[in-house]
Amino acid sequence: MTESVITLEDVARAAGVSPSTVSRVLNGSAKVAAPKHDTVMRVVRELGYRPNPIAQGLASGRSMSIGVLTQDITSPFYGDMLHGIEEGLYGSPYHPVFASGHWHVEDETSALHTLLNRPVDALIVLGGHTPDASLLALAGRVPVIAVGRRLHGHDLACLNIDNVSGAHQGVQHLLDLGHTHIAHIAGPSAHRDARDRLDGYRRALQNAGLPINDQLIVEGDFMEPSGLLAVETLITRGAPFTAIFAANDQMAYGARLALFRRGIRVPEDVSLVGFDGLPGSAFTTPPLTTVRQPTFEMGRAAAQAALNALNGNAPHLPRLATELVVRESTALHRARTARRARKTVTVGGAP
Repeated sequence: MTESVITLEDVARAAGVSPSTVSRVLNGSAKVAAPKHDTVMRVVRELGYRPNPIAQGLASGRSMSIGVLTQDITSPFYGDMLHGIEEGLYGSPYHPVFASGHWHVEDETSALHTLLNRPVDALIVLGGHTPDASLLALAGRVPVIAVGRRLHGHDLACLNIDNVSGAHQGVQHLLDLGHTHIAHIAGPSAHRDARDRLDGYRRALQNAGLPINDQLIVEGDFMEPSGLLAVETLITRGAPFTAIFAANDQMAYGARLALFRRGIRVPEDVSLVGFDGLPGSAFTTPPLTTVRQPTFEMGRAAAQAALNALNGNAPHLPRLATELVVRESTALHRARTARRARKTVTVGGAP
């Protein structure tokens, strides 16, 4: 028995709209009122409608694919963003094609050539070290959406998070808990996000009137083992610390393991804050306090911006903000806890 094929007309009938309205929603070629848009997308999902990319490509002269240059497909950070891109393209006639640059210009260049030789109709570039001039040159051939980096002269198609402000949030949380000796496990200095987060760490301490102790700053590479090694380096240096701000969650995981192996309790002895807000951070022991980046939303917004650009519209990238997510890996500094306890006894009398 042959399975019936769901057509665009079937979607239109079920949604109570015209086929041209369904087409506009799926292609993003014109604005459709929000209620109609939501109804069409709900019916698309319920019926499992899939546009025929081959037929649409022949009709439009396009490949109906969008190239995505990521850095590491296996990374939980980029994985969440790629999921957002897939969601943003869902229901449209376009599909994503992924390639990894591994944070090396040569690999990124090779990946970009591979994507463009397919060819693809647009590019979404997630971070990386490819020179701005090279990406701007590509933007003359296909729409380019940049995420996590700035392209001067291409600002409307760039989506960035304020890493300085986000890092300041994380360190300020530790300062508010009474910590004044705060170590920082930085990302690689060649990485702009890492430099911005280091800047946010420094600004938070300076605003609090605290000196910057370079002995409490160790550079990692955003991977878990470097977080473990960073804690060993901090302990070897001998400079006291009661809290750690890690430039990403993965290095915070490694730091947590190093502290555990040394018999140092989190958060009783050392408070720990990460950055990124990876889903797995809610399930560490203890659950990790972190500065969350809206990675899924960033991916989805980038995909929708690419669709807009392909239809001759402005990208309309939103402003997205970081969020401090407080969990059990941070606590009041013991000195402040002791002061609170003494105050309770003084005010309330003997326990």
